[in-house]
Amino acid sequence: MFSGVIREIALVKDFKNNILTLQSKHKPNIGDSIAVNGTCLTVIKNTQDGFTLELSQNTKNLIALENYTKSVHIEPAITIQNRLDGHILQGHIDGIGKILTIKKIANQVEFIIQAPEEILLLCIPKGSIAIDGISLTISEVYQDSFKVTIIPHTYQNTLFHSYKINRRVNLETDILVRSVYHLLQKQQNKKKTWSDFDFQVLGY
Repeated sequence: MFSGVIREIALVKDFKNNILTLQSKHKPNIGDSIAVNGTCLTVIKNTQDGFTLELSQNTKNLIALENYTKSVHIEPAITIQNRLDGHILQGHIDGIGKILTIKKIANQVEFIIQAPEEILLLCIPKGSIAIDGISLTISEVYQDSFKVTIIPHTYQNTLFHSYKINRRVNLETDILVRSVYHLLQKQQNKKKTWSDFDFQVLGY
């Protein structure tokens, strides 16, 4: 599990086949989970100045792979002792978005992200979403996109300051919204019984 608070920007030293090698100050243990641009990966080797992770082919098919060439966000998995400053993330990418507009307003920067319909169904105003592993609040939801507003600290201390229009980004929706939506979908597809109705009205 992760919180969406980026701990470090690591440099990509090598990425061949399914093996990603990063230069980083973080010293993980073999088998540790690390979110790289929001994607949960497993550490398979430590190096003198970083560590190596392995990606499955399925993971490679689901993420914006072209962004794993220079610098990436990393976040080690949270522990019980960690503060949950962002929101609960699994590191499982739900889809890929594309930056449509970038607009500076006063000391903040607004990003409008185009997203697939199945992602937008799980986006709610003032709700949470992770973009490339960063926990953010959704400002507004549109027909084919959503808006997030980046504060100066986040903008300056993540790769957001380098993002350009048309860049693809990894998206992970809020697990709580996703769970509720899934349960409601199951209920809608299920033939209702009197017991179901009684349960829904709390037995009154």
